[in-house]
Amino acid sequence: MTGFLSVAVATLVTLPLVGYVLIFIFSKQLTKNHKRSVQRAIDFSTLLLIVSNHFLILVIWEKSFLWLILLILIFMGIIFVIYHWKYRQEIDYFRVFKGYWRMNFLLFFTAYIVLIIYGMVQRVSGIVLML
Repeated sequence: MTGFLSVAVATLVTLPLVGYVLIFIFSKQLTKNHKRSVQRAIDFSTLLLIVSNHFLILVIWEKSFLWLILLILIFMGIIFVIYHWKYRQEIDYFRVFKGYWRMNFLLFFTAYIVLIIYGMVQRVSGIVLML
């Protein structure tokens, strides 16, 4: 059981899009609501994307930049609170966090795609140069 659990977690961290699809399908079966299922899948897979980006950076550069990821998360949170306060004159924490979390999905999904492409190009060019 422990082996299966570790394989499942490793798969979700390595391929967060699999986690997105699984949560979407599961949520769609339960709620029968497409929009709500997409939102839940995005909310869950954001955490997977953050962890995946950390491990991709670790594999590509053999150095942890978790501090930078956390700094980006904090900085984006501050920007969202200031932006919301400036235009609404009061802070609705639920709306701010929801927008912040979804923006993190877009940011880390884009970073994930860029890191995957960069990592593949780096590995292929390393192999070609060795020949």
